[in-house]
Amino acid sequence: MSLPFPSKIVCVGRNYAKHAAELGNDVPAEPLIFLKPPSSIIRGGEAIVLPGWAGNISFEGEIGVVIGTKARKVSAASAWDYVAGLVPVNDVTARDLQSSDGQWSRAKGFDTFCPVGSMTPLGDVDLEALRVTTVVNGEVRQDGPAGDMVFTIPVLIEHISRFMTLEPGDLISTGTPEGVGMLAEGDEVTITVAGVGSVSNPVVLEAS
Repeated sequence: MSLPFPSKIVCVGRNYAKHAAELGNDVPAEPLIFLKPPSSIIRGGEAIVLPGWAGNISFEGEIGVVIGTKARKVSAASAWDYVAGLVPVNDVTARDLQSSDGQWSRAKGFDTFCPVGSMTPLGDVDLEALRVTTVVNGEVRQDGPAGDMVFTIPVLIEHISRFMTLEPGDLISTGTPEGVGMLAEGDEVTITVAGVGSVSNPVVLEAS
């Protein structure tokens, strides 16, 4: 199913304990929220473009949540009622800029840094079997069940909707499991969410 274009992409950092640890970070006491611009979205088959001046660029496979109904001050208990469906997402990150900047807008916001797959309606998804897997050049690099999230998807929706209105089509990217790594020109990276689908993208170097 086609994905409505979001007014915003709300992302969650350090939502898997082992991923936080692999980057030398603590698990936050509450969800760590940042934004990616909608201009970063590409679809399957389109190229992730590596800016040669930006240093190391990393893949991050994630489960994406597409909002279906306007949500403000939603409880975790009712959060799924506001979800249209799920998508695979790659939260591509300029890791060196993330470290040097301190805040993440530039590191996360380049054009092409948010590959998003097709949406599967929520009613067609086995929520108990949710997991995200990243494959680069045929090699599994990440594989983590949603049960390893520090903050569950309903808790994330409750938290985010406390301070911002989520509009239909908005996308929540729910965090990445351990195993993130660098991308290089010529790579092919595929993010798969079990029971939802995959998004695959080639990697190219930005033309000078």
